[in-house]
Amino acid sequence: MSSSYAGVDWASEKHDVVIADETGEEILAATFAHDEAGVRGLCRTLVRHEVTLVAIERPDGLLVERLLDAGLRILPLHPNQVAATRDRFRASGGKSDRFDAFVLCELARTDHHRFRVLEPDSDQTKALRALTRAREDLVGTRTALVNQLRAELAGFWPGPLGLFTSLHSQISLAFLERYPGPADARGLGEQRLQAFLARQRYSGGQKPARLLAKLRRAPEARVGELELGVRRALVLSLVATIKTINEQIKQLERQIATAIREHPDGPIFLSLFKKPNSVITAAELLAEIGDCRGRYPTRDTLAADAGQAAVAVESGKRKAACFRWACNKRLRQAFVTLADTSRHHNPWAQDLYAAASARGHDHPRAIRTVGRGWCRIVWRCWQDGVPYDPARHRALQRHVTVTIPTSPGPRPDTAATQRMASAAVTQQADRRAERNALDGKPTSAIALEG
Repeated sequence: MSSSYAGVDWASEKHDVVIADETGEEILAATFAHDEAGVRGLCRTLVRHEVTLVAIERPDGLLVERLLDAGLRILPLHPNQVAATRDRFRASGGKSDRFDAFVLCELARTDHHRFRVLEPDSDQTKALRALTRAREDLVGTRTALVNQLRAELAGFWPGPLGLFTSLHSQISLAFLERYPGPADARGLGEQRLQAFLARQRYSGGQKPARLLAKLRRAPEARVGELELGVRRALVLSLVATIKTINEQIKQLERQIATAIREHPDGPIFLSLFKKPNSVITAAELLAEIGDCRGRYPTRDTLAADAGQAAVAVESGKRKAACFRWACNKRLRQAFVTLADTSRHHNPWAQDLYAAASARGHDHPRAIRTVGRGWCRIVWRCWQDGVPYDPARHRALQRHVTVTIPTSPGPRPDTAATQRMASAAVTQQADRRAERNALDGKPTSAIALEG
């Protein structure tokens, strides 16, 4: 039975499709509108021609979901891969949607063995991914609004800038809502500020007198009454918008926390973190990695897609390891967060980071070194379907094992090793934990580092 292949050049309003048989002979070239009738017709056409593989330049979206629902196998290709292939089929620099569909079809026909077929995730994982990405977008929107608010305040009243930890915090927004302009704060004294801080449950540790002095040290702007009124109204508008977004972000975070705890793979990713507020990063890892084990057949494929593995560049006598740009940016950021937090409490991660820094690597590269180590652990736990257990982490156990030199040979010190292992999984596990674990032991006792 002969096979047929298809390339779909998707767009917001239409989709160009080219179908060819296994010899490259064109069977069909058509355009379908991006509406219900057009998408349904596209799926029926591909099924009627018994298309074996459909190549498209995106891994998700409405069209991809409809193609998967129709029982078709999808080959998602990166736009850079398609762009690098166009010159194989043209002598000039011409380009069209129909030509791109042809290129995609040819890649599906001749080079499908070089790429991975799309492995769809479960409905739970897709829902979690929608939640985490929606939160990410809202955080980006909030950042833009906070920057706009900061610019407004810098133009006529810079006093509140830096008064509290962050401009989008509840206490900062409450202060600006009560004192949106310099005229509103003229009667503000220590007692009134103390009462405000008490209502907001301020925990910054600074006295009202110091905060008040910081507020009054700010330079005064010379603005007219009309401009002052407009800027004051803008501050109130931005504060109200940011407060609304904060509430939406908190609501999404509650939904994310519930969704990951109900997910079958949730315990695996939650076990990587010790802090309860790290549930968002755990959810991002799960959402971007997915639950289909065939997507990452080896730990190196996960490290590459997460941007934790360097790209080797070799030409003649020149050999270099370069930053990996082509990766899942969201997954990369999640692994960076995991690596950066773990180096503060996990002695194994701390040593990886210190060793990388000793080799002259800067902070981002050293973090990626730790991140690649975590990729191997996450992949193993994910493939086996078991949560992370420090007791089974061999590199960590080698690090916390304490031996005492004896005449027959080194022997493990069980008590000190247990104290080291206990310290390794707490938030205070640093070099002081190592000294405490060895406290009272012979000076010749050493800790084996992995």
